[in-house]
Amino acid sequence: MSGSIFGNIFRVTTWGESHGLALGAVIDGCPAGLLLDESDIQKMLDRRRPGTSKYTTARKEADSCEILSGVFEGKTTGTPISVMVRNTDQRSRDYSAIAHVYRPGHADYTYQEKYGIRDYRGGGRSSGRETIGRVIGGAVAEKILSELGINVIAYTSSIGDIKIDKFDPEYLPSDPLGMPDKDASDKAQEYLKKCMADLDSAGGVIECRISGAPAGLGEPVFDKLESELAKAVMSIGAVKGFEAGDGFSVSKSRGSTDNDPFYMDGDRVKKSSNHSGGMLGGMSDGSDIIIRAAVKPTPSISKQQETVSDHGTDETIEIKGRHDPVIVPRAVVVVESMAAITVADMLLRNMSSKLDSLREFYK
Repeated sequence: MSGSIFGNIFRVTTWGESHGLALGAVIDGCPAGLLLDESDIQKMLDRRRPGTSKYTTARKEADSCEILSGVFEGKTTGTPISVMVRNTDQRSRDYSAIAHVYRPGHADYTYQEKYGIRDYRGGGRSSGRETIGRVIGGAVAEKILSELGINVIAYTSSIGDIKIDKFDPEYLPSDPLGMPDKDASDKAQEYLKKCMADLDSAGGVIECRISGAPAGLGEPVFDKLESELAKAVMSIGAVKGFEAGDGFSVSKSRGSTDNDPFYMDGDRVKKSSNHSGGMLGGMSDGSDIIIRAAVKPTPSISKQQETVSDHGTDETIEIKGRHDPVIVPRAVVVVESMAAITVADMLLRNMSSKLDSLREFYK
């Protein structure tokens, strides 16, 4: 299977399956000398860990990480960093009833057609547990970015048609849905209770804000910053849409209102608005980079659905087992991680864009 590696200089390879012995990531291209230990990674993994509220799967996994290589005496050595998380609460028997049917909304059918074989126990590589490796890579990337004064934060901006009206950073860490607005969260929780009572699930939108990034990250043609961020975010299994800045609403704007006027703040160029989402011509412009991801409802639902078997017969299915009624809260840190990995990679790629940079580095 190809396609398990993301990045050019800062490269993250994810590995493992939902019901295998373990999952993890190998990170290449991390500079030597970065302070790093398991706690830096664990605090990120804890944000996507299952079983933390009634709105997540009841699967009980500590998701404890082990650094296997690339770190010595608390610092990165410049060699590949390998990190592992062991699976400890697999219940493969939960999937025996669907071994020969294709779950609607899942990758069962396409995997079977592509490879001629599939791991029906939770979806194998297509499981949400694959994102453990992404979060490991994101934790390392965020450590690099913090050294440069760059901050990445993602949060739930809507669930169903319930949207946040404010951003309260102090409340955000305690909210079970990852929403920075308690009033919106309370309404969303009532909506989710109804979905669960109906044996159904819900989708939503995750917003990510990157502050402190310098102007000039990204390439003007195929490797635009927004296209690299789109690839990163759209590679997350449950994501079905991507926006940067005002996104699709720009189709209803005029140039006079969509353009962001410039002004001088001392010797710095700034913008008086940010409809572009911090990117112009494929490159960061020095203002906050703002992106959004549309996350589909959890496809594993207990409500009866129509499907077919791999023997070519029509079937009905009611999916049992332990599943999230909404993917969004646990996917917040995954979107944040993929954004951080992308920006870290772009920073390293950008070091060779000017001859003066090379002169400064090698003088």
